[in-house]
Amino acid sequence: MNQIYEEIQELKREHNAVILAHYYVPEEVQKCADYIGDSFYLSKIATTLDASTIVFAGVTFMGESAKILNPEKNVLLPMPEADCSMAHMASAAKIKEMREKI
Repeated sequence: MNQIYEEIQELKREHNAVILAHYYVPEEVQKCADYIGDSFYLSKIATTLDASTIVFAGVTFMGESAKILNPEKNVLLPMPEADCSMAHMASAAKIKEMREKI
């Protein structure tokens, strides 16, 4: 694990990258991460980073949020197939309805 960890650290330096990891990703991923937290915290912290590349170890909507908040940065998802069932609970029509109430 130490050799892999060192290789990841070197790649982060070479590519001016940071790793954001959600609480639920495996411990091995968290050990390589620069920041660990829930989706709100990680999306917030992403806006304060100087790195040009954000590697987001989480589900798709988390990476999408980081990209929306950081359009000039590269945002990478190590597992783009990672999904969140809660993200599918709201329909487009319901979201539109709620936005109209604001």
